[in-house]
Amino acid sequence: MSNPLIRAFFIGRATADVLLEKLEDSVTDLLSEVGKYEADQREHLREFAEAVLMRAEAEQAEVMRDLGADASVYGYRGGSGSTRSADLQQTIDELRAEIARLRSELQRYRNRNQAS
Repeated sequence: MSNPLIRAFFIGRATADVLLEKLEDSVTDLLSEVGKYEADQREHLREFAEAVLMRAEAEQAEVMRDLGADASVYGYRGGSGSTRSADLQQTIDELRAEIARLRSELQRYRNRNQAS
């Protein structure tokens, strides 16, 4: 086996095997890092969604507590779900009517001042 051509063949073959192993290791490491990154991003997204839901629930509880304190102002008397829904709708309707009245008053005020 002193033939240089045969020796070069085996050296080339060994070089290709080593390079393939290194490439395989690099791809495996890259895919592992991508998997870790994806898992981290999912965890961050889950934590974000959880924080948003907790804040929304806290704000909802605060509003509901305030509505309970202001029940007499808004005509809210509690009761069954449909009664509460009807009372809430009545309150919304009353508020819309009040807003419409205020808008018309504001428009009259603006018209009077523009005419002057």
